Amino acid sequence: MKGTHRVIIQNKKIKYDFEIRRNITVLRGDSATGKTVLIGMIRDYYNNGVDSGVELYSNKTCVVLEGRDWEHQLSAISDSLIFIDEGNAFVSSKTFAGAIQNTDNYYIIVTRECVEMLPYSVSEIYGIRSSGKYGTLKQTYNEMYQIYGQDVYGKSLCPDIIITEDSNAGFQFYNAICEKNQIQCLSANGKSNIFRLLSQQNTHVALVIADGAAFGPEMEKIMELLHWNTHIRLYLPESFEWIILKSGIIKAPELLNILQSPGEHIESSVYLSWERFFTALLIEKTEGTYLRYSKNILNSVYKQVEIADAILGVMDQIKLKR
Repeated sequence: MKGTHRVIIQNKKIKYDFEIRRNITVLRGDSATGKTVLIGMIRDYYNNGVDSGVELYSNKTCVVLEGRDWEHQLSAISDSLIFIDEGNAFVSSKTFAGAIQNTDNYYIIVTRECVEMLPYSVSEIYGIRSSGKYGTLKQTYNEMYQIYGQDVYGKSLCPDIIITEDSNAGFQFYNAICEKNQIQCLSANGKSNIFRLLSQQNTHVALVIADGAAFGPEMEKIMELLHWNTHIRLYLPESFEWIILKSGIIKAPELLNILQSPGEHIESSVYLSWERFFTALLIEKTEGTYLRYSKNILNSVYKQVEIADAILGVMDQIKLKR
């Protein structure tokens, strides 16, 4: 499945209208915010159609996945929007994370907890709110709102310390820049270690650079740190490879269209996260050229001044050169 898919579901009392943009969407919120009501309406419509009193409009089948036999259910579902209510513990399991790989469905997971096994985007974590579009009418209109953004927290920033997610090409690039500009650069060796490293930073301005396309599970605890440590900033682009593609150093006419609407090009059965897509795309577009890209070992050409400046230019709010 590719693209963005709109869902409108309503009965006489309530209406939901939202768009699903990626293969994993997380719906957060406390009790009485409407999450379980939404799941119940989808279940009722799937089981009983219009006789349920529910109307549902979508270009994809909407189905609820639940219970002990979820694996059997999932094996029979294709090209659908799959909703999973909180209380289904299987969503936090390695088995579920493995089962949804290479499937052509989109998954909408209702949960109050982080789902650490899944690589979901910081931009696809939502709550539900009433919009008031229907004024004094009895029907309540609800829509999703984004909980976290992907931008730098704060205005122009010159950090003392940079913490990257891993030790691959991204770290090697930032470390080379930092060495020239007397900025400390640390690798967390995995996104789950970023919280620990940040907890040790008290006086220095620390900037986290991580792949926003898969950083969703870490956001809640990182945001807790931001409440009391004003020295922490986040920069969460889709991935380091996305920054390179966006820098303009690779001359491929189709790139602009892909970067403007990536969801229209990313097949969920092939790429569990957009991070993987941008890595594969960059490798493909640079194969056989002097810009040949490897995720493990950074091609030294990316450290050359002109190319490095183009990459840093995408990060226009962050000043790494002093």
